[in-house]
Amino acid sequence: MPTALPLDQGKLSSPLAQQYWQDGYLFPLQVVSQTQAAAWRTQLEQLEKDWLDNGLPLPLNTYKRVNSHVVIPMSVEIAKTPAVLDAVEGLLGPDILIYSVEYFIKEPRTKHVVTMHQDLTYWGMGEIDNIITAWVALSDVSVASGCMDFVQGSHKNPILPHEDSFDQNNLLSRGQEIVVKVADKDKVPVELSPGQMSLHHGLTIHGSAPNVSDDRRIGAVIRYISPHVVKPVGPKDYGIPARGNCDTGKWNLFDGPSELFDEAAQKRYVEIRDLQTKIMMSGAAKASNIYEKG
Repeated sequence: MPTALPLDQGKLSSPLAQQYWQDGYLFPLQVVSQTQAAAWRTQLEQLEKDWLDNGLPLPLNTYKRVNSHVVIPMSVEIAKTPAVLDAVEGLLGPDILIYSVEYFIKEPRTKHVVTMHQDLTYWGMGEIDNIITAWVALSDVSVASGCMDFVQGSHKNPILPHEDSFDQNNLLSRGQEIVVKVADKDKVPVELSPGQMSLHHGLTIHGSAPNVSDDRRIGAVIRYISPHVVKPVGPKDYGIPARGNCDTGKWNLFDGPSELFDEAAQKRYVEIRDLQTKIMMSGAAKASNIYEKG
């Protein structure tokens, strides 16, 4: 696995920040120990056992894949990890809002893929710089386990045309894929050890192949945004303050849940999910399995 990039007292140096803006991504960054990553994995897998058939209004996978930070306290804990925020601050600035946290999990020896796409395609944010995806590895992430592939410099493109497949083996909400063919030689594999992180721009073309290894590939994926952004599509959206001044009046701010799937958190979850579904699934030919109503 790759050696972590050197940080400057835990923060991004100017050269590393420049590298991010040049490439559209940055990795690997060591943000927690392997012990801490293993503890989070254990907690997540215990949650999966305890809550799989525990009478939740929606399938457990929906909560893991869509806005887990609204109902799962550990998701907020991961997103507020100081080392993660220190790196993000070097790109977004001192004011940081948590927009979403989700778990991307590929089971061993399965056919699940993430087709090559740009994150900002369906988010209703436009083509902005001040939203960043942090991908924190909770397991070994290798080519064999289906790590992400980035296309260097592709964030300098506008939002490209995408097509929806709704393929059952595609982990994306619509099975979306850019219509431009990406050559294998242009793909940069994002291998990470547990506790390491990658960062990527919302316009960076990326995807991932199946997990042919014998272990799960688990990533906690956090979307951070500047609270000074005005979302141009739809009503005011929601976020959890992470650092700095987030009270800009442009977002509905809320605190993370106090306990797993508490009643107030589940009510807020439905409100946020209903709002975002109208944007995420706008123009789709059919419903997504993770955005369907319960």
